[in-house]
Amino acid sequence: MPSVLLSVTNLVKNYGTRRAVDGVSFRVLAGQTLGLLGPNGAGKSTIVGMLCGLLAPDGGDIVLGGERVTPGAAAVKRKIGVVPQDLALYDDLSALENLKLFGALYGLRGKLLMERVDKVLGQVNLADRARDKPATFSGGMKRRLNIAAALMHDPQLLILDEPTVGVDPQSRNAIFDTLEALQAQGKALIYTSHYMEEVERLADHIVIIDHGKVLADESPASLHSRLAAQAALRVELAEPAHAALLDGLRSQRGVTSINADGGALDIGLAQAADALPVMGWLQQAGCRPLHFATARTSLEDIFLNLTGRTLRD
Repeated sequence: MPSVLLSVTNLVKNYGTRRAVDGVSFRVLAGQTLGLLGPNGAGKSTIVGMLCGLLAPDGGDIVLGGERVTPGAAAVKRKIGVVPQDLALYDDLSALENLKLFGALYGLRGKLLMERVDKVLGQVNLADRARDKPATFSGGMKRRLNIAAALMHDPQLLILDEPTVGVDPQSRNAIFDTLEALQAQGKALIYTSHYMEEVERLADHIVIIDHGKVLADESPASLHSRLAAQAALRVELAEPAHAALLDGLRSQRGVTSINADGGALDIGLAQAADALPVMGWLQQAGCRPLHFATARTSLEDIFLNLTGRTLRD
């Protein structure tokens, strides 16, 4: 079993009388990608600031590789790479010069510095643009160079804060490929994003927070089991469903919920395999489906179920 790389225990942070982080605990294993999710104002940015050693907690502990992470703990902070949401690049320097600068800040020199530059440029597929300036790069290329800068000192833990903001689908997939390769090499990743489909693809463990507290700390499969409906069937009928049909449908095996809107039926299912028998029953009941589609319960459904649908600032 992989070892525990990062352990966060009863983390607390106050801003005046407001408690932004309230007893947060979780852990990250070597080679694991943890998705850190929460609505705006939930406390994610404050947690990331403490994990990076930029903010001092008012209570609790952060331990990475057996060492406490604090603002003054320079040695342990060198084990962490951070990819901020805002690009941290110098547009007037080439990609190579940017990486040399970031490497030098971590004490890399000479041959080792150039070896790291070559390696990380290859990891983010920018080796052929090494001497070009970021000012000439697309948004996706800048994001990839941002990741390369965070990898220069070969950290054990990589923290990524919304790393795909403003990039096209091709660049997003290239970033995913890079991160999955890093995970396969044993790197631990903490990934924050508002794009739920990204977290569903990358994370093998998910922590959801709101109002500074942990609402969920479990695998994606375990999260999905929290909802009664694990799949959905949408059926469009030639005419609105009558009450007797809806009552009969509710009694069918695997049906967990029904929402009727005119001729459209949204049917919650315990599992995807229940869709076919339900469709068969509808046809036997004399329904004439014009169209139907199936879907699996998404991470977004689970997230909204836990945190609510109220608009956040």
